[in-house]
Amino acid sequence: MSDPLILHIETATDICSVAVSRGEEILALAESGAERSHATLLNKFIREAAGIAGMELKQLDAIAVSKGPGSYTGLRIGVSTAKGLAYALNKPLLSCSTIESLAHLAVQQKKVQDLIRHYPGELLLCPMLDARRMEVYTAILRPGCNLKRGVSAEIIDENSFKDLLEKHQVIFFGNGAEKCKELINHSNAHYLDELNPSAKAMVKPVLDKYNRSEFEDVAYFEPFYLKDFVATIPRKKIL
Repeated sequence: MSDPLILHIETATDICSVAVSRGEEILALAESGAERSHATLLNKFIREAAGIAGMELKQLDAIAVSKGPGSYTGLRIGVSTAKGLAYALNKPLLSCSTIESLAHLAVQQKKVQDLIRHYPGELLLCPMLDARRMEVYTAILRPGCNLKRGVSAEIIDENSFKDLLEKHQVIFFGNGAEKCKELINHSNAHYLDELNPSAKAMVKPVLDKYNRSEFEDVAYFEPFYLKDFVATIPRKKIL
């Protein structure tokens, strides 16, 4: 049985990212960090990635999408595109936690690998996605990327993660981690800069799900928003 050919879509943050993989090998990657560009770039990146990989979309074995948490609009665009492709091509749909894929990307970094070796059994991973103001979407994972504490929305202050930092080394990363630097100054706190979600980080967790046949129901699958979307109406100026 040959390794599956999978299209990966990541739009949970400002990063619009598309990858094509065969097994664990990344054949193509197209991504941009331009803010609010998902609607314009996503379909273009899908075509570009397919072209770089030298394949047609009908050759895919599955479509995978980052399910959140993250930006409400970004998730809607990514998931609706993935569902549309899965339905039109009659391919199975897979999903991946944005938090989990970010952790998989972190453990590939040299700084994290060095910390794992230096603190065997002590290091914890804390991916953070910006949720505006002083709030982040986060979780606590072990270096094997298995959850120790589930995904939640947390308001960051000087006492955040105090219980964990007393007993563990904790590395914070993701576009929400900047909020922690000035507030969390514990000697056991470490920071990994400029690490953002990417479709290339989805490959390993998605392949594991594919091999276990953990497919989503295309008709009913929805993003994991974590919090309800709240629309605001701008005030009208009265002349």
